[in-house]
Amino acid sequence: MKIATRVNHPPVVAVPADNRPLVAPIYQSVKFTFDNVAETERQSRGQRQGFQYSRVSNPTLEQLGLTLAELQGRDGCLLTASGVAAVNLALLALCKQGDHVISFAEMYQPTRYMVRRLLARYGVTHTMLSIEDTVGIEQTLASTPTRLVIFESPTNPVLKVPDIEAITAAARRHGTLTVLDNTFAGFHNYGQFDIDVFVHSLTKYASGHGDVMGGAVIARRDIIEKMRTDFIVIGATLDPHAAFLIQRGLKTYALRYERQCANALHVARFLETHPQVASVTYPGLSTHPQYHLAQRQMHDAGTVVSVELKEQGVAPASFANALKLFAISASVGSTESLVLPGQLMMPRDLSADEQRWAAVTERTMRLSIGIEDAEDLVADLRQALTTN
Repeated sequence: MKIATRVNHPPVVAVPADNRPLVAPIYQSVKFTFDNVAETERQSRGQRQGFQYSRVSNPTLEQLGLTLAELQGRDGCLLTASGVAAVNLALLALCKQGDHVISFAEMYQPTRYMVRRLLARYGVTHTMLSIEDTVGIEQTLASTPTRLVIFESPTNPVLKVPDIEAITAAARRHGTLTVLDNTFAGFHNYGQFDIDVFVHSLTKYASGHGDVMGGAVIARRDIIEKMRTDFIVIGATLDPHAAFLIQRGLKTYALRYERQCANALHVARFLETHPQVASVTYPGLSTHPQYHLAQRQMHDAGTVVSVELKEQGVAPASFANALKLFAISASVGSTESLVLPGQLMMPRDLSADEQRWAAVTERTMRLSIGIEDAEDLVADLRQALTTN
């Protein structure tokens, strides 16, 4: 072979079946091939295992999907290029013209946009409630045929903890699907509940290092299979190298989450006694309005702490600017600690009543706690709270 041919047809190196790599390789290939047309056709018809095109399936993505499904206590998973893609594709795959959706003011803004704007363009109606309004949820389900209820637990950013058992039971009575954005609580939480579909931003705790984006939709295999073609055709597929990095990040998931939760509780206890702090919201504190519910539902209290600074105290921007170990940044779940002031989280797309439900003010501070030394984090917060 001449050089132009050889560099495009390198020698095949086969790994013996009893000589496996300890870390699975990255299958950074768009295309896969068989030895003949007949086997290619058999794979296309689902008559044999294998891969053809990475937008449809890929070994690296398959390994990650199987891992995540098992962690969440389900047997099906679809992977996407971002967490927002996971939320949006799930809604698109599950809804059709004429359907009705229940959503909540205390939700991630892009999710609200998807329900209120994009789905509305295609004839999907919605009712927006407060996640605390369990009576309103039941009344809406009873009065309006509803395709699905989409919610978060804990909510972003003020960490309300909904009664999952009550929501799922009400939905089941009325033949309604439940979709839970489980990003904040993580894969080890809520698998015991009758949730139809979980969505996650893998950018957060699964990756854990703030260097890769991804999303996942996790459900029973029969639900996933009904959604699969829509996902394939829309094409927001996770890249194999990103999948490899997320799979690698998952190796320290339990260690990171445990340390971050311990740090978050330590930080929350410090902040609730500080004179510059009006209130602290953290599900692990006995002062949290849904503390006992969180204790029943969750294995831990999470890694995010919501703080309300006193009106006459340190200015929110000054506090954030003075922090040395907390980076001013969106997102959560990284190994380093992050802070996001209320002025960057204000739900300006909501009505006055809905904004009251959302409970985000200019003096709300969302702290995503990392794996640093807890006393160093407290010292940094202490000095920032004394900033003029």
